[in-house]
Amino acid sequence: MTETPETTAPPTPRGTALPPRNPLRQLLAASVGNAVEWYDWYAYTFLAAHLAREVFPPGTGNSLVPLLSTFAVFAVGFFMRPVGGLLMGAIADRRGRRTALTATILLMGGSSLLVGVTPTYAAAGVLAPVVLVAARLLQGLSVGGEFAASTTLLVESAGPGRRGLFSSFQYVSTSIGQLAASGVAALLVAELAEDDMNAWGWRVPFLLGAVLSLAGFWIRRGAEETRAAHRAEERRPGLLDALRHHPRASLLICGITAGGTLAYYTWTSYLPTYAELNTGMAKADALLAGTVSLAFFAVLQPIGGLLSDRFGRKPSLLFFGLGFAVLVVPLLHALDGSFRSLVLVQCAGMVLLTGFTSISAAVNAEIFPARVRAAGIGFPYSLTVALFGGTAPYVGTLLKELGRPGLFPWYVAALCLLSSTVYLRLPESAHEPLDR
Repeated sequence: MTETPETTAPPTPRGTALPPRNPLRQLLAASVGNAVEWYDWYAYTFLAAHLAREVFPPGTGNSLVPLLSTFAVFAVGFFMRPVGGLLMGAIADRRGRRTALTATILLMGGSSLLVGVTPTYAAAGVLAPVVLVAARLLQGLSVGGEFAASTTLLVESAGPGRRGLFSSFQYVSTSIGQLAASGVAALLVAELAEDDMNAWGWRVPFLLGAVLSLAGFWIRRGAEETRAAHRAEERRPGLLDALRHHPRASLLICGITAGGTLAYYTWTSYLPTYAELNTGMAKADALLAGTVSLAFFAVLQPIGGLLSDRFGRKPSLLFFGLGFAVLVVPLLHALDGSFRSLVLVQCAGMVLLTGFTSISAAVNAEIFPARVRAAGIGFPYSLTVALFGGTAPYVGTLLKELGRPGLFPWYVAALCLLSSTVYLRLPESAHEPLDR
């Protein structure tokens, strides 16, 4: 589905480019690089407590001050993602998808290296948190651009009737990166003494991430460009062309994403903490349940993509949106503090969530014409994630602090219902040709 520009801009010519000759290599290039990107992004979260002790000044009378500073830097990175989506998306549209993807992974590798060599506050004073903030800003730029460019490459690399399947690997690789970051952090904590972990152990995952980024760069260098050759002869799109000429499509991306990103970050990142806060569940059990459900979630993604290729995008999106709107309240109320209840609730939510995550890349790519596809996806998607996905843990914790934790499930349900009204109005695009 391609939207006609609402201005007098020249019409975008339709290309005749065919999918790449080696789609599996394309899948590997996008997925491996994306996994490395998200490994680097999530490593910061898992090691926040150690970063707080070493990089920030000690709190005066409040031991939470350094940790809160660490999470404030995490939030700064989140809100750089829309900028990255816009800038790297524009590079993908102007210079090619492969160029943007090699740039994002080098940017992530460099920022991960910068975190790994950040001086301690004891050694460098205020320079230490300044270096960390700079590194996190670069990570935010990289992750925002990564979704725009890898989404576009994945969908444009798919053969006929396979766009949903290829799209699903966006979240397969994201989950693998998250699991890898969790696993490396857990291994270090288990094997190193507390003093060693604080002194140097926390640096290891970031230095490893920098090395992995070089491997991802090498793989991506061999990917085939999916931006049609005739596009190079056209006037290159401006930075804001997608927003100017396709405002309705940009708003559609926001409406499609709002409920999905809130549900995703609630279920994959915040739910273990939610169970701890509201049911008194042990932290170790909550984290283990989260790991089990995340692995289950990764396995579900290709199944969801294949089903959407056969039956269409709208049934999948409505399965997610209406399912969450109706079931999120009883699911969260079913948590009773036991490991079993959290695993069952989290896995049930993952089944519903797959209706959105497995095909969001395909749906987004099918909305925009090829000329502005990456930038058109990157900015509104990343902005919506920052506003609703990135704030999910904060909103849930704030409602608990205010004594109204029961409102959080209703907040998730309301936003999923709102997105469902957008899904109902979307034309079916699964079996339409993709503009190239």
